[in-house]
Amino acid sequence: MSSVEVVGVVGCGLMGSGIAEVAARSGCDVTVLEFDDAAVKRGLDRVRTSLDTAVRRGKLAPEDGALALSRISVGADAGALAGCTMVIEAVPEDADAKTSVFRLLDEVVERSDAVLASNTSSIPIMKLAMATRRPEHVVGLHFFNPVPVMPLVEVVASLLTGDDAVARANRMATEVLGKHVVRSQDRAGFVVNALLVPYLLSAMRMLESGFATAEDIDAGMMRGCGHPMGPLTLTDLIGLDTTMAVAESLYEEFKEPLFAPPPLLSRMVDAGLLGRKTGRGFYDYPAQVA
Repeated sequence: MSSVEVVGVVGCGLMGSGIAEVAARSGCDVTVLEFDDAAVKRGLDRVRTSLDTAVRRGKLAPEDGALALSRISVGADAGALAGCTMVIEAVPEDADAKTSVFRLLDEVVERSDAVLASNTSSIPIMKLAMATRRPEHVVGLHFFNPVPVMPLVEVVASLLTGDDAVARANRMATEVLGKHVVRSQDRAGFVVNALLVPYLLSAMRMLESGFATAEDIDAGMMRGCGHPMGPLTLTDLIGLDTTMAVAESLYEEFKEPLFAPPPLLSRMVDAGLLGRKTGRGFYDYPAQVA
């Protein structure tokens, strides 16, 4: 690999902008592909706010914040990804959308040694790899929200992922971005969500049944188990739509009832009550801007 990583990120949403920020702060040149002008504005505003906060708290020198921002370019030209050494897909958790991205990357990324990574939290990497003619270069690189703060990345290899791609993904996460890596087999949900999502769904079923209030469920897990936030507050942070998409992927793969989305979750997603990002989920967030 080159001494300076040339990283592509597809998607400028919450995860994509966070990945772009940490890569730029680590010295990478970053090209973000995003077709939605509003998403571009929100994403860049999010990066600026995050960098300004880091500077204000003394975690980043002002000149380093400005330099990181200058390393990020955003546009709608897929051809700008041609020379990237690694491209990380970070579009919403939808199998068809992600598969379409990997078909596009297979066409536009010219470097034969480029690693094509997905930030999927639940979709098997093999499904995405088979949308390309280079499945040996496709790997899972799952970050956690908020990306600049959370130290963990899951690295996931499919049955066809080459050792070199895994090693380079691992190096990117650890040596370049300073994250801690856990390795997972290519199963829906990987390590974290396979454990986390049944817990979140159980909390929803408890609320749905009237067994306890949202406040008491969350307080029980925080004050009784030492969790930093309760399961329903956490679901609001993750996004109810994302939680449901992960649950559906898990249920499709394993057919276990504990992975099935409860009716309450389905109805809330249908109603657009997605959590913090829409201002209302299991709790209200009147100050949040959708």
